[in-house]
Parts: sequence; structure tokens; C-alpha cells
Amino acid sequence: MQTKLAAFVSDIPAGREAQEILGRCVHCGFCTATCPTYQLLGNELDGPRGRIYLIKSMLEGTACSKSTLLHLDRCLTCRSCETTCPSGVEYGRLLEIGRQVAEKTVPRSIGRRLGRRLLAWFLTSMLFPVLLGLGRSVRRLCPEKVARYIPIRYAAGEIPTTSRSRQMIVLEGCAQPALSPNINAAAARVLDQLGISLISAPEVGCCGALPLHLSIEDRARQTMRRNIDAWWPLLESGAECIVMTASGCGVTVKEYGQVLADDSEYAEKARRVSSVTRDLTEILLREPMTASLAGRGMRVAVQTPCTLQHGQGINGSIEEILSRLGFEQATVENSHLCCGSAGSYSILQSAIANRLRKNKLTALQADGPSVIATANVGCQVHLAAQATVPVRHWIELVDSAMQLND
Repeated sequence: MQTKLAAFVSDIPAGREAQEILGRCVHCGFCTATCPTYQLLGNELDGPRGRIYLIKSMLEGTACSKSTLLHLDRCLTCRSCETTCPSGVEYGRLLEIGRQVAEKTVPRSIGRRLGRRLLAWFLTSMLFPVLLGLGRSVRRLCPEKVARYIPIRYAAGEIPTTSRSRQMIVLEGCAQPALSPNINAAAARVLDQLGISLISAPEVGCCGALPLHLSIEDRARQTMRRNIDAWWPLLESGAECIVMTASGCGVTVKEYGQVLADDSEYAEKARRVSSVTRDLTEILLREPMTASLAGRGMRVAVQTPCTLQHGQGINGSIEEILSRLGFEQATVENSHLCCGSAGSYSILQSAIANRLRKNKLTALQADGPSVIATANVGCQVHLAAQATVPVRHWIELVDSAMQLND
């Protein structure tokens, strides 16, 4: 795609990066076949190809309208189009650049801007677990339609205290400890049995994904720098890698090097942090797990989050790990399509998100599973609000199976 950048972006790193990405697009349209919003809405501008044209026009200096902002906002950033694209177009990165430009060109109302910043603050603040706890305390008194949207808390079991010679850093996250504290506890127990201790840096919270996708770039970059500073001494002291139990966080941390490429102070450190970041499935697949039949009798429908299969390019890993432990796999049609969670998307674009969730649950529950397994807490909470079977993180199933195997 031929692109002539306008003066305001032609000499900045983001502009040059966008031009390189745009140059790979050949207008083939394969991406529209796997785009969830295009499938629902049938509008070319609500598909990757149409959004690419909108971004290209902005970067070439064409006036940007509220309509442009709307179509970019409607994108889930699921990156299914990247998996489909034969030309290797890094659509996700191009979208982030385009959103930043649109945000500055077409200012939102004060109320909307404040609302987005409050959302980014609230979900990463100490107020979130407090209010969530209050909601859970009255859950039984609420009408079913309301209670469904208050996540059930699966209490964290015992966390190993033994110090192993091998150590890996775990991201505690911002919302996950309040929503599902057993995820990291289960990961710690499983890795402990493999001779690995999970350690964490208390200064680390949000990975930066939430403000980044809300186009609050200053806060996102500040968050990334803070995390790098907190992890750096642990990496220098011999920690093998940074383990991600939430695939949404994982794809963001793996791209720190890309986001901070123009930061002279942090660029090199960011590249190293990204290079040593691993999804938990990547760890377990390379470790000597003993095969067993402990999971036999439990039929599992796996929902591989977009951030894992499209963002990180990891697909089939959850199924392989569960198969080693004897779990029966349910068939899931259209497994490449997004469930509609997408971080803050389910809040800001709830109508589309709810339609996607309905379609996803129909596919996940069609083959009669006893449980749905996912790899991202956002997907877990979003799906559980309407699912007819429990929705758990896959590591919790592995943990239970390994305890039975003992």
C-alpha cells in the first residue's frame, strides 16, 4: 500500500513504523473473514481493511471525524486478522498508533475522557477489590440477573513456602488478585512440584494494557517503566523469566520493547523484559510433566483467548497440557473468534460484547462440557456471567489433577 505521510507524523518513530506496516497491506480482504465485528455488523469500516484505510487517511493528513473514532473504538484488538493475514501486517500495532492520532485529532467530550481515565484508574486501584468484596457479600440477596455479574470468588489455596533453586517472576496483575486469587496460587503449586519457585515484585501491578488500549499513552508508558524497574533486580539476580498467567497481560509485556522502542533510557531494558516473558503454557510444555489420567471423566471446552492465539501466536497449548492429564476435550466451533471481553471493551462496547459472548458460549457449550477453561481472567469473568457451566482458568484444572495424581 503506497502511503505519503503528512508532516506531523513523517519524522517521528511512530509514523515511520506505521508507514512500514501499511506498506505490507495488499488489500486482499482475507482479514474480513475472521474479524468478529465485521461478521456481526457487515460494515467494511468495522473490519481490519476498512480501519486500515481510515488510519492511512489520517496519517496522510485527511481530516479525521467522530465516525473514524467510532470505528476504531469498535475494534476488539483481538488480532485475529493478523493470524489470517498472508502479508504479516501488524494490525494491532498500527491500530494503537491510529488510535493515538485519532484521540488527539478528534477530542472526546470532557465526560467521556474523564470516564475513560476513571475506568483505567478504578480497575487498577485498591478501591476495586473493596467494592468487589462488598458486592460479593450481598450477592445472594441480588436478583439473578444482577448476581450473575458479580464474579464468584474461588479462594486461593495454600501457596508453597519452599525456596527452590530455580526461580521465575510472576506478574500479580491488577484485577486478577481480586477477581480470581487462586490462579497465581495454583500456578505456584504446580511449578513448585516441578522444582520452580514463583517470586513477585510488590511494586508491580497493572501491566499497562488497560491504559494503552484506552489511548492513555502517558500512563501506559509510565506503568511499563515502573514494572521494568521493579523486575530488573530480580532478573539480574538470576530469575529465569517472567511468567504470565493472564494472556492479556502477557501479550502486552511481550511488546514492551516495541512500545518503548523510542525511549532512550528504557528501550534496551524493555527489549530484554519482552524477550524473557513467557506465557505459563510455554513453561509447562517444556517441563517434564508426568502424564496421568487424573483428569479423566471431566469434559473440558477450551476457550483460547485472542491474546494467546492471535496476539502471542500460541494455539493448542492448553489442550495439549490438559490432554497429558487425561482431560477429555470438547469440540468448539469457530474457536478463533473473540468472546467479546477484550479488557475494557465489554464495558465500553457492551452491546457488541454481549452478542459476541452469546455466540461464543453457544459454541463452547454445544458439545456438553462440564467446565470451560480459559487463560485470561477477563474472558473468565465475562463468560462466567452467562455460562451454564463453571468457567475456570486452565491452571486450576491442572493443579487439581496434579494433587489427585499425588
